Amino acid sequence: MRPRLFLSLLAYVLWLGAEHPVPAAEAFSYPRPGTPLSFPRDHGSHPDFKIEWWYVTGHLSPKGDARRRLGFQATFFRSAGEHPGAPNAEPSAILANQPIYLAHMAVVDSATGRFLFQERLNRSGWDAGSSVETLDVRNGNWTLRFADPNSSNRILLAGSVRSDALFTLALTPRKPLVRFGRDGISRKGADPLASSYYLTFPRLSAEGSMKIGGEEFAVQGDAWMDHEISSSQLTADQVGWDWAGIQLKDGREIMAYRMRLANGATDPYSTLAWVNAAGKPEHFGAEQFRWKPLRSWKSPATGAEYPNEVEITALDPATGKQTVLHLVPVALNQELTGGLGGVAYWEGACRVLDAEGKEIGSAYLELTGYAGKITVLQ
Repeated sequence: MRPRLFLSLLAYVLWLGAEHPVPAAEAFSYPRPGTPLSFPRDHGSHPDFKIEWWYVTGHLSPKGDARRRLGFQATFFRSAGEHPGAPNAEPSAILANQPIYLAHMAVVDSATGRFLFQERLNRSGWDAGSSVETLDVRNGNWTLRFADPNSSNRILLAGSVRSDALFTLALTPRKPLVRFGRDGISRKGADPLASSYYLTFPRLSAEGSMKIGGEEFAVQGDAWMDHEISSSQLTADQVGWDWAGIQLKDGREIMAYRMRLANGATDPYSTLAWVNAAGKPEHFGAEQFRWKPLRSWKSPATGAEYPNEVEITALDPATGKQTVLHLVPVALNQELTGGLGGVAYWEGACRVLDAEGKEIGSAYLELTGYAGKITVLQ
């Protein structure tokens, strides 16, 4: 495969570059307000949409050693081939009508600061695929699936980072599934097509085993799982986003994203949502919360500067008062450098502190667009 074509395909798979609108009704589907979803089918794959991803992060500790924190990320991406009804579609073209799959795995050890990651890119077939009937995604021997295809009561995750780390986890939802967005749609920009169906298990108990650096032990902790379904995520004037999934010790969660514009401003379609103890979300607009970078880290690999220590100020719906959430990374270097030719981004485990410095929770922080504007390579 020619390098230029390879890079273009990879950038598109990454969904980080999905800023082209759906051209016509005969092309890919896009999220529509008020659309009902059916489960377990909608936990599975949606081939009529251009891009889709299943994302799991979590904070684990070896059983018997709660002081040691092990963060993990497992992300499975699906990108459709050229839609058969799209203008100029050529069935004989490379990858035409054939989904391609990208996957990322990462582990960070707070005890050593060591960060490990790996990427895989495979065409749909014997080595990668996703079910259209239930949650069952695979890329090589990395898998994410329901233990029972007809039930969401237990999710099984198997991942690794080359020979450096290996983990198998059973994830049990501790709250009902949350559907983020207004009227069932998570908007990312002024263009109505810049949107997704955004499904989340905001808190899962995690239990299993991990092998890292020659050590092997049983682990337990909490995880977060997202599933987004879309055909276009960004508008032309957006350069990237900052996202956080926060789990508080009081049993609540917060999801927040700040879409960044080319002029440095925050897009008005940015959102923060609190999830209460019963699993009900409450959304707040961009003008109702503040995302303030505190410190940055410069990558020696890409030269990108990531504001990976941040302060989020938002109205707490439980108290009616403003609250401050201080996100501090457990290790500075948690950058996935896009070694397959994709776009580098920072995705890291963080501690969450209150205004007095007391630890009140944990989070995963995602920072994109700092290693160059997120765009499809032409």
